[in-house]
Amino acid sequence: MNMPNESSAVEVSGLSRRFGDKLALNQVSLNVRRGRVFGLVGANGAGKTTLIKHLLGRLKAESGTVRVFGFDPVIDPVAVLSRIGYLSENRDLPGWMRVDELIRYTAAFYPQWDSGYAEELRKQFALEPRTKIKSLSRGEKAKAGLLIALAYRPDLLLLDEPSSGLDPVVRRDILEAIIRTVADEGRTVLFSSHLLEEVERVADDLAMMFDGRIVLAGALDDVREKHCRLVFRFDSPQLSAPKVPGVLSITGQGLEWTAVCNGRRAEATAGAAKLGARLVSEDSPSLDDIFVAWAGAKSE
Repeated sequence: MNMPNESSAVEVSGLSRRFGDKLALNQVSLNVRRGRVFGLVGANGAGKTTLIKHLLGRLKAESGTVRVFGFDPVIDPVAVLSRIGYLSENRDLPGWMRVDELIRYTAAFYPQWDSGYAEELRKQFALEPRTKIKSLSRGEKAKAGLLIALAYRPDLLLLDEPSSGLDPVVRRDILEAIIRTVADEGRTVLFSSHLLEEVERVADDLAMMFDGRIVLAGALDDVREKHCRLVFRFDSPQLSAPKVPGVLSITGQGLEWTAVCNGRRAEATAGAAKLGARLVSEDSPSLDDIFVAWAGAKSE
């Protein structure tokens, strides 16, 4: 029998899932280390939510394996779900309950529920105890959902598009004040998002998904370090994007073109020189630049 990796909260290997003709997950492998904030990025439909549903045991792997703290969430749901706090994009909360009723109701399911911490979060989020859930704003519902996901101090916090439709102030509250606090206490956070600036601000590690595949994964600092943005100036105007070897994407017009490459700088510079271009500047791309470059490379 294989022993679980004690340093990992989540281990996914060769996971595939099909819905009819659509291959929603294609040989996905992922390792989320304990005590880290892990950002799962991708456009809508990339497979992020489907992957999270496998971690929760709501979907069974058609091929490959899924382990959360060493357990299969389908075979051992209690062992897994008792250690997970989950906030869905849809904020599935009973609208007829009041905030205080929601807190009491949820507390009954968790022996480790921390009432003091729940009250601290309620005050921090400015949630009035007697307000009906259905009367809360979208941002307040997100905060209520996060409160009940956090108050029993789960070992793993799963957030599926936690900032979807929220204003910048609420996003900041969720992603900085809460996520970093959880990680600082040694617990693990995995959150999906299509907002790259959020991931760049709070994540330790990330994985990029396109069409059910993970095309890039690693520590955020390593990912940024391996990519570079190069600006080339050509001797004569280019009527279409030049085919420069070693680049993920290239954009521009006329004489000046900007390329993003992934560890193949020398090849790109030499290739551009053969096409009559010289390197005029170089810097580090943002995560958004890297994501757009990979998206362009996948669409070709």
